[in-house]
Amino acid sequence: MRVVLATYGSRGDVQPLAALAVRLRELGAQVRVCAPPDEEFAAQLDAVGVEMVPTGLSVRSLVTGPPPASSELPRRAADLVAQFYDAVSAAAGPGDAVVATGLFPAAAGARSAAEKLGLRYAYLALQPTVLPSPHHPPFQYPGRPYPPEATDNAELWALNVGTMNALFGEAVNGHRVSVGLPPVDNVRDHVLTARPWLATDPVLDPWRQAPGLDVVQTGAWIRPDERPLPADLVAFLDAGEPPVYAGFGSMPMRGAQDVAEVAVAAVRAQGRRVVIARGWAELGHGDGRDDCFVVGEVNQQALFERVAAAVHHGGAGTTTTATRAGAPQVVVPQIVDQPYWAGRVAALGVGVAHDGATPTVESLSAALGEALTPQVRARAAAVAGTVRTDGTAVAADLLLRPGA
Repeated sequence: MRVVLATYGSRGDVQPLAALAVRLRELGAQVRVCAPPDEEFAAQLDAVGVEMVPTGLSVRSLVTGPPPASSELPRRAADLVAQFYDAVSAAAGPGDAVVATGLFPAAAGARSAAEKLGLRYAYLALQPTVLPSPHHPPFQYPGRPYPPEATDNAELWALNVGTMNALFGEAVNGHRVSVGLPPVDNVRDHVLTARPWLATDPVLDPWRQAPGLDVVQTGAWIRPDERPLPADLVAFLDAGEPPVYAGFGSMPMRGAQDVAEVAVAAVRAQGRRVVIARGWAELGHGDGRDDCFVVGEVNQQALFERVAAAVHHGGAGTTTTATRAGAPQVVVPQIVDQPYWAGRVAALGVGVAHDGATPTVESLSAALGEALTPQVRARAAAVAGTVRTDGTAVAADLLLRPGA
């Protein structure tokens, strides 16, 4: 059979689909991935022999460029719906299955394409705060705060329906009508379906079922990374005690140079060396001292096994990788689900949740002091062995054996 995977987002949205695509190909399925046209995503999929269908605009240019005006958002949402509808429609054929994640309008376009073609469709959540539950609140969209008096999770999720309809209803339903599909009253639940998939580790993210939503938690979708670390990085690692890693992935980190300087100073205050990951914020450090090493794209699975701690933004993928490697963590959450992952790291005792999105030398050094204790190191090592690695196998079985 053929499977079309679709996403519009950063590396954390594309990498899990690459992992599933590899597993599906091993089982004889044909796979195409509709994803943003960024060169790094194309290279990632090409490296594992998976066909990519470039869809939409570059995500990196959107994330690192000037923030869009609020007046532009409806048009951008409508564009994404149409672009992913067209891409999935062209990539899929009779009997295929469609799995969609990433920004909501992109998943909505994929959902409409699957419906129009009569194909099986699954919505994929890569983090839990997009799925309604009485056990956690929805994340808030910028400029769309919930009333301060609304504190009950069930009430917040009921309000979330109105927020989603206001933000995306016109784009989704306008396009559905244009292609001969009926409009829907609740765009959120229509795209999520009654049986969404959740590709997170059950130790890191212990999903609790609730009436009205049959969530299938597969485990995180992880592809073993066999790439060697660069020789100069290995030399740096071998030259002293394990360093602290600091990187923020696709977060633009406005005022990024300050963030790098803060991280280096905070790590040095703990008497440690530091590895800075450039990320999309293009972090760097230029004082020339030999206790600091700057890396670009690198095998995090291998690197995190050799660090004293990992300071990061709390993306689902980075959090899972650090937990699986047994690296104590300091999570400095920025947006969406990252506060959730910071809380889970702290609750598990494998690291520290930094208070707020903008660290100072003092606040980050204090958090590192907690994370670098022998107790946290021991707990991180113990939890590392519990992280499941069969998530793609579970998901592939669901796709290839629909009754599974």
